[in-house]
Amino acid sequence: MRFPPPEIDPNRPNAELLLWAYSNGIFPMGDHETGEVDWFRPDPRAILPLDAFHVPKNLAREVRKNKFTIRSDTSFERVIRACAPARSFLNQQWITDRLIPAYLELFEIGHAHCVEAWFENNLVGGLYGVHIGSAFFGESMFARPELGGTNASKVCLVHLVRWLNHRGFTLLDTQFRNPHLDQFGCMEIPRAEYHRRLEAALARTCTWGTFTALEK
Repeated sequence: MRFPPPEIDPNRPNAELLLWAYSNGIFPMGDHETGEVDWFRPDPRAILPLDAFHVPKNLAREVRKNKFTIRSDTSFERVIRACAPARSFLNQQWITDRLIPAYLELFEIGHAHCVEAWFENNLVGGLYGVHIGSAFFGESMFARPELGGTNASKVCLVHLVRWLNHRGFTLLDTQFRNPHLDQFGCMEIPRAEYHRRLEAALARTCTWGTFTALEK
């Protein structure tokens, strides 16, 4: 499904197009086979409620171990490229070469962020997303168990939610619901309700600030 604004090629996205799309509840997914970029506005829409985020007991223990050094925005391009092999609900790799430059542009202007897990000087996990107003649109995550990064992406998610709550964010969008996200309390809401929450989140200003890995 495509919803491009006038005079911008939806198959050649840039930061302007991404900001327009996310502000209207739309997000892109690239197709490695065709090279095209498709645009989606699902109904229902999945979110992680920031005030009811659930941390499984085994993951809470992992977080308390402080095995990883948690950072933010020090290696954004490495994070997004590490996420690129991830598959979507369509069973396709959706982070394509046409999309990556647009997200890098968003990062440069402060509208995209990542959370990173480091272990023994190696980047072993992370996630990234888009930031507009008090909304954070989660995009993808990765972990490298072979480098000691077992559960690293999940630990990053816990720290992301802590940080979003600390900074006053009101919406964490996950686009689609899946079994992996269900363990954290992921929920689906009708598109109309999502847009109501999105409008409220866009009307409120939140800054990312100087990231700190919070204890709670």
